[in-house]
Amino acid sequence: MIALPLVHIVAVARNGVIGGDNRLLWRLKGDMLHFRRCTMGRPMIMGRKTFDSIGKALPGRETIVLTREAGFLREGVLIAHDLEAALQFAAEAAERLGANEIAVVGGGEIYRQTLERAAKIELTEVDLEPEGDAYYPRPDPQVWRETHREPQRANVEAGDEADYAFVTYERITNGRAR
Repeated sequence: MIALPLVHIVAVARNGVIGGDNRLLWRLKGDMLHFRRCTMGRPMIMGRKTFDSIGKALPGRETIVLTREAGFLREGVLIAHDLEAALQFAAEAAERLGANEIAVVGGGEIYRQTLERAAKIELTEVDLEPEGDAYYPRPDPQVWRETHREPQRANVEAGDEADYAFVTYERITNGRAR
């Protein structure tokens, strides 16, 4: 089976925080729409805590939950107990869906386990500095090149709590982004 590129999809505050107490620490309607666009029609790998924070399988995507919890079962999701099994499930789902990438959507431990294998990061920079307990590392400029940036103003009417930017990073290979 051909290995498909992994894409981290993550929203990160200025201080590197991605969450706290197993929840998002901000409200950004535009980022939720961006997440939907980045994941629709693709397999998504996430940890159990991230899945629990969402609470259900999201329509139009195949959800793979990576957990060490032996008895974990949820309707509409695939359960993997190690990263290799999760990647295998994701590759098979990608073939069924006609997807050319696998989305990795959190949390912090899953991002750490897959960062070395990731080809791209779709990062939402959130203009806040909340206290939290889950972090994402700043992309190393020796490894990652910013290839796209799209600043967004907070839409107060929609309930946005901060300005933000959609930023794409691609892994550098042979001196250039893939």
